[in-house]
Amino acid sequence: MKAIVIHAAKDLRIEESAVEAPGPGEVEIRLAAGGICGSDLHYYNHGGFGTVRLKEPMILGHEVAGHVAALGEGVSGLAIGDLVAVSPSRPCGACAYCLKGLPNHCFNMRFYGSAMPFPHIQGAFRERLVARASQCVKADGLSAGEAAMAEPLSVTLHATRRAGEMLGKRVLVTGCGPIGTLSILAARRAGAAEIVAADLSERALGFARAVGADRTVNLSEDRDGLVPFSENKGTFDVLYECSGAQPALVAGIQALRPRGVIVQLGLGGEMSLPMMAITAKELDLRGSFRFHEEFAVAIRLMQGGLIDVKPLITHTLPLADALKAFEIASDKGQSMKTQIAFS
Repeated sequence: MKAIVIHAAKDLRIEESAVEAPGPGEVEIRLAAGGICGSDLHYYNHGGFGTVRLKEPMILGHEVAGHVAALGEGVSGLAIGDLVAVSPSRPCGACAYCLKGLPNHCFNMRFYGSAMPFPHIQGAFRERLVARASQCVKADGLSAGEAAMAEPLSVTLHATRRAGEMLGKRVLVTGCGPIGTLSILAARRAGAAEIVAADLSERALGFARAVGADRTVNLSEDRDGLVPFSENKGTFDVLYECSGAQPALVAGIQALRPRGVIVQLGLGGEMSLPMMAITAKELDLRGSFRFHEEFAVAIRLMQGGLIDVKPLITHTLPLADALKAFEIASDKGQSMKTQIAFS
C-alpha cells in the first residue's frame, strides 16, 4: 500500500508500506479521506514545532475516515463496508491519568503522526490502516470528508467543555482557521448568545461569518479593532484564543469582562502574559489539549445536522497529488481545510 511519509522539512514522499493484518479487537480500514492538520504542516514546512523535531521518517496524518475492510477476532458492532471516523487518540487505559478519567493526558499516549516520542508514532495517511475497534465511530449518513472532520471538531468540543457554562454568553474567537471556525460552531451549539471573530485575513473572516459569527473584526485593517470591547472593564465572557499569537491573546484579555474565561487552543510557542490584567480581572486561563469522548459526540452532532462542517472543506485532492495538497494547505490565502482522497 501507499503512505504519505515526511523525511524532513519539505521532503514529503509517497512510499510503499507494508499492509498489516488486524489482530483481536482490531479492524482494517480502507482509508477514504484524510484532512491535513496544522501539526502536519509544521512537520512539512519546518520539520517539527518547538522542541519536537523529526528524528526519523514518519507517516503523517490523524484526521481520517474510511470503510471497514476486515474484522479482527472478537470485534462486534461493525461490519464490512461501514464508513467509520477513526479517532487518533489511543490512550493506554491503565496509567494514573487514564484511571483518573483524563485519557487525553495519558502517560503512554499513542497519537497518530506524532514525533513527540522516539521512535515516532506513525500516522494514518496510508491506504490501509489497522486500528482498534474502539477508535472507530460509525459515520452513516455522512460523507467521508465530513467524517474526517470529527477530529478537529472534537478539539473544539473539548475546549467548549473546558470553557464551562456557555448558555447566553458573549464569546470572542481570535484566529479563524479551521479550529477557530469550528470553535464558533461549537460555541453556538452550546448556547452562546453572541460571537465576535477576529483575524488578520478577510478571507478567514468570511468563513467565520459563514458558520455563524455575529460580527467580525479585521485586525489587519484596524489594529485597534478590539479596543472598543475593552471599555467598562470588558465585554466578553469567554475567549477562544485559536491563533497562538501573543498580540491576539493580549487584546482578547483586555476585551474580557471580570471573571471571564480564556481557553487557549492556539499553539504558537511561549508567550508573555499581562499578569496584572489577569489578576485584577480575576480571569481564568484554561488550557485545552486534544479530546477523548468528544469524538463520538462530534459524529452525532454532524449526523443530526446540528453542526455543518461542509463549508470548511475547501479542497480535496487525490493521494497522487499529496505534495500539491500540502502546498495548498500551507497557503491560508486559498485553503481552509484541505483533504486528501485515498479512494
